Amino acid sequence: MDTWNKAAWKSLFVPGGMLLLVTVILLKTGWTTLTLPVLTWLYYAGLLVGLLLAWRFHSSRTFFALLVLFLAQKAIVLFLTGGGPLRVPDHAALEAVVFLVPLNLVLLSLARERGFTASTAGPTLVFLFVQSTIVAALARAGQDYPSSPHTPPHPVVSLLSSPYAWAAFAIAAIILLVRFMLLRKPVESALFWSLTSYFLGLHSGGVGRAATAYFATSFLILAVSIIETSYLLAYHDELTTLPSRRAFKDTLLRLQAPYSIAMVDIDHFKRFNDTFGHDTGDQVLRLVASSLARVTGGGRAYRCGGEEFAIVFSGRTTSEVVDHLERLRGTIESSSFHVRGGDRRQMPRGSDRRSQRSPSRGRTGRAIRQLAQAENRSALSVTVSIGVAASTQEKTDPDRIVQAADQALYRAKAAGRNRIETASTPRRRVRARAAGIA
Repeated sequence: MDTWNKAAWKSLFVPGGMLLLVTVILLKTGWTTLTLPVLTWLYYAGLLVGLLLAWRFHSSRTFFALLVLFLAQKAIVLFLTGGGPLRVPDHAALEAVVFLVPLNLVLLSLARERGFTASTAGPTLVFLFVQSTIVAALARAGQDYPSSPHTPPHPVVSLLSSPYAWAAFAIAAIILLVRFMLLRKPVESALFWSLTSYFLGLHSGGVGRAATAYFATSFLILAVSIIETSYLLAYHDELTTLPSRRAFKDTLLRLQAPYSIAMVDIDHFKRFNDTFGHDTGDQVLRLVASSLARVTGGGRAYRCGGEEFAIVFSGRTTSEVVDHLERLRGTIESSSFHVRGGDRRQMPRGSDRRSQRSPSRGRTGRAIRQLAQAENRSALSVTVSIGVAASTQEKTDPDRIVQAADQALYRAKAAGRNRIETASTPRRRVRARAAGIA
């Protein structure tokens, strides 16, 4: 798995990391002159916007993350501005608040998104209520506890100075970062950066101008992650993680000659999907998409729908991209995988309507069914056909180039599949080596 490519770094730092960086720069350089009342207004505005967006888009994890940060910040402010010196139980309550935030954010990251229903949101609310009750009980115990003249003036900073606090935040940050590396979702990145911003708020004293700014930033990061998630759902394919057809159409509007467009189609995908089942078909799509995402030559891959993909090469002619496409074709052909378990399509269900198929269709699928029976003994492979076209002085309209690439793709299919055809010159046939699949 290509864990740390350019796209991964960008999705990690944008927008959460950038928002926090801007806040740090403004506070450290003194470029912002916002007063505490203004920052407090921004704090509540960010919280309200985040909660409304989370509710509207059914993002319960983000909603409860905002709620956790809000309750923790209010508890800290209550202890530090309640008047009088802090007692030992107050320190215990503060320590509980400090440690509960990273714990809750990790638990929310590990939880599945289930929306807002009584059966799903109820247990989470009860869990937060129990935590709040424990903190309140610790604070209550401190009312009759004698104060100590040696109480540190800045207990939150003192707590963060302990190795236990650092360990709690470090472990939580590592877990959240690993979760992002595995899932690559905006909410995982937002939880990581909101935890970091919360930590900086505590390190700034928990109250005051700087701390309020950091807490407000943590709310803003979570709110923006909902917008980022909506953008990804609109412009990225959830199954393959490639940009979607909508993103492909937007890219065509911005293209300037010279450029090349390659249309890619998985060979015999429908028969393959019908024989092995949709789960295996999804596995094939992800396998091909992972290779397309790593195409060389400066190309960017898109999923246009079904088993069809597109690759855009900006500033490249056909002769400059053919070798890269040939390398891509060979990489996909040489890749293999094992079918994951049995599929219900292979199970007898009494009178099977598939028995009514015509003899010719049965013969065409015989090789694939034989491979299905031997799936535990050998690996399977898949091939693709590719058609490529480039802009010319006469043809600069991207839609016409796409049509030319589609026509080249049809020729590749008709010529035997597992090959590349250009819009100008037919290429020599490449013999398929993936028996029974291509």
